[in-house]
Amino acid sequence: MIRKFRWTAAVAVMAVATIGDLSAAEKKYGPGVTDTEIKLGQTVPYSGPASAFSSYGRVMTGYFKMVNEAGGINGRKINMISLDNAFSPPKAIEQTRKLVENDEVLADVGTVGTTPNVAIQKYLNGAKVPHIFVSAGGRRFADPQNFPWTVPMYPGFEMEGKTFGQYILKHKPAAKIGVLYQNDDYGKDFLVGLKAALGDKIKIVAEVTYEITEPTIDSQIVRLKDSGADTLLYFSTPKFTAQGLRKVKETGWTPLQFLASPTNSVKTVLEPAGFDNAQGIITTQFTKQAGDPAWADDAEVKEYVEFMKKWVPNDNPGDFVALSGYVNVQGIVQAITKCGDDLTRENLLKQATTMKGTRLKMMLPGIQLNTTPQDYAPYESLRMAKFEGASWKLIDEAATSASAK
Repeated sequence: MIRKFRWTAAVAVMAVATIGDLSAAEKKYGPGVTDTEIKLGQTVPYSGPASAFSSYGRVMTGYFKMVNEAGGINGRKINMISLDNAFSPPKAIEQTRKLVENDEVLADVGTVGTTPNVAIQKYLNGAKVPHIFVSAGGRRFADPQNFPWTVPMYPGFEMEGKTFGQYILKHKPAAKIGVLYQNDDYGKDFLVGLKAALGDKIKIVAEVTYEITEPTIDSQIVRLKDSGADTLLYFSTPKFTAQGLRKVKETGWTPLQFLASPTNSVKTVLEPAGFDNAQGIITTQFTKQAGDPAWADDAEVKEYVEFMKKWVPNDNPGDFVALSGYVNVQGIVQAITKCGDDLTRENLLKQATTMKGTRLKMMLPGIQLNTTPQDYAPYESLRMAKFEGASWKLIDEAATSASAK
């Protein structure tokens, strides 16, 4: 009997061990993942010349705190390590290496800004670390052939430039165009898209650049006015767009003005610039905006404002940068949720590139994500809007994007 008991006990132990092995086999973990935690990283310009983008990181961190309080994702809490890159390429690389090699994060998610993301893209792809939900619209971030581990979450700047060009061709075919653009990949990609749409049909009479470290763009606006342009496009960042709108009005110039989507925030760009200086300007949009009277009674806007009050109380819900972080982090949560217990870098990349048909809260009607393994571009189309009074008014129907790409 004793011998039989020992054999039975041994079999039982082996069975328990086998069950444990099978259970473990069902879970696949990459770096930074345990049964209770998922470690993610990002860098954000909390300081430096683009610190206006810092609200983006605070919103994403606040969102994950909310998710964790509700139990996490599939039972795992998110440990989001958000570091300052000062909008400096060397600093971005240094901080990203720390996240990957010291903190051993599963992925770099939601890093904001063209310059920092250009700096880290080659390193992360070489290390086969997901560089996903990138908040930058440069064409190099939607290039699965050369950078398969990089997946953007912001509308392509080149696509947006084409959208502006197509609108001008249709509505002002005799335009004399002046362009103000930031002298880096951010501004240049918008310009490439604009020129592709215009072809030889409309002439750009002036292209004027500025550096992000410059204190003002007053002299650039004067040069653009003196060119004889009657149409002005801002491929700039928020601070410089607000400056430009004020300077245009100050000089008595009355061009038709277009703002790139990263600079169309009612609260943080147009209000500081002065609503009187912004009447009739045109932009592209893909989200609703808190603080815009047009959406005052919208349920998603109310939910977003309440989220901001509770989880990011020191930031402005009307800041489009903050809203961009809110939209982006929803995508990250959805991709991780779809991973289930297969939390490898490969599977997270797969989920990030299979979001076609997904709509996230605060997206405009008719707008949804388009990401596929063959085409990383997250958006197919944008909406056109005109600023009237104190809010944006949509002036088109949701377009099909094939022509805008």
